[in-house]
Amino acid sequence: MQILSSAVRLARDWLRFAYFTLLLFLVVRGFLLEAFTIPTSSMEGTLLVGDFLFVNKALYGAEIPGTETRLPAIRDPARGDVVVFRPPHDRGRVYVKRVVGVPGDTLEMKQKTLFLNGDPQEETYARHLDERGDAVHPRMKWQSDYLAAAQTWGRYAPSRDTWGPIVVPDGRFFVLGDNRDNSEDSRYWGFIGRNDIKGHPWMVYLSLEDEEGGSEGWLKRVRWDRVGRLVR
Repeated sequence: MQILSSAVRLARDWLRFAYFTLLLFLVVRGFLLEAFTIPTSSMEGTLLVGDFLFVNKALYGAEIPGTETRLPAIRDPARGDVVVFRPPHDRGRVYVKRVVGVPGDTLEMKQKTLFLNGDPQEETYARHLDERGDAVHPRMKWQSDYLAAAQTWGRYAPSRDTWGPIVVPDGRFFVLGDNRDNSEDSRYWGFIGRNDIKGHPWMVYLSLEDEEGGSEGWLKRVRWDRVGRLVR
């Protein structure tokens, strides 16, 4: 009988431990950190395909699960921040890009060089690998509604590498991928809203090379030099 009583107490203690562990996990995942995987090359060489990230959800104000209410933010997104967000054209997915324009900014790109409020930007993180000719892109027509100087669409001919100047409206942000020649970003589908920004990628906790020939030997695929790297 004593053995049965001890077993019951032990089981109860384990259940209590499991309950509080699960509760702590849900709190951390809901309000502090969440895991995210890089599926595309749009942020190379800041982030690589196969990077697994912890996303800081508290920085910009975590959303209370099941509601549209957000907790107070530590600060607002700033130029240069890498952010995780839901894009306006594909609400079921989550993207990661870099903020290059905040409300009130005037942005322009001339032959791959980004201009902010008239000044050329020295972007050490940006990559330009495609040396082929640039062409007018029809999906960038939306920009004509935000031009700093009035133009007609017939005169305004934006392309991947040359566009603007456009003004970022209140409550909106303009984001670009660091791999500028291979990134689907604000150039094509527009600004993102403040409430669409879910968090800031904080750290790479695992990074794997492309899988070749099955899942055996996965340890050999780990990029050990990226594990623990902070995202900037």
